[in-house]
Amino acid sequence: MSGRAMSGVATTAPLLAVRALDAWYGRAQVLFGVDLEVGDGEVVALMGRNGAGKSTTMKAIMGLLASRAGEIVFAGERIDGLEAFRISRAGLGYVPEDRRIFTDLTVIENLEVGRRPPRAGAPAWTVERLFALFPNLGRMPDRPGGRMSGGEQQMLSVARTLMGNPRLVLLDEPSEGVAPVIVEQMADMIVELKKEGLSVLLSEQNVAFASAVSDRAYVLEKGQVKFAGTMAELDGDEAVRRQYLAL
Repeated sequence: MSGRAMSGVATTAPLLAVRALDAWYGRAQVLFGVDLEVGDGEVVALMGRNGAGKSTTMKAIMGLLASRAGEIVFAGERIDGLEAFRISRAGLGYVPEDRRIFTDLTVIENLEVGRRPPRAGAPAWTVERLFALFPNLGRMPDRPGGRMSGGEQQMLSVARTLMGNPRLVLLDEPSEGVAPVIVEQMADMIVELKKEGLSVLLSEQNVAFASAVSDRAYVLEKGQVKFAGTMAELDGDEAVRRQYLAL
């Protein structure tokens, strides 16, 4: 790992702490001792090329992998032994890369599916607040999800997750496959979420996008952390960027 590995880690107890995380698909090990932290109100980028292990790390945190080992602590409580729905109820929101909206339901109906009671320590989201955050959605409240563009579906997936009033959101490749104007709106959205005090763990290949919104970064390669530090340190480390992030 880079010698700057620990320079960006918060000194107070993190909201999310992952320690020595291993994971397998069948008999093949795909994560090897992954350590990472996300602090309160912090945006952290999980970076690397396709196949580096970013999405797998998020699935492991959310309890969506049958075979995993290690320690995952969220808000001071161990969650690595919990089922996915209990992890979600604890205050972790997850926006998968494939969006998974309900195509037959309208925007409003999709949002209502995600509604949960307000949660201590987390911003309280309403449909009205989300329409202010995502004006595109506010202009199409009755449109079925299946008649939306990919970028609009991505916004709806994020908004539905926020309706659960999470303390931390895991965003898997939010800029992947969407128009540049949507990428800009996604960046603005993440900045606004941070202002609200929400924590974000962002899986991303787009270096410019991650740099614009993130406080710190972890770089994965073949299921191992190869760099951990501030975003400024990563921006200044040409060797790491060339070796692990160049396409």
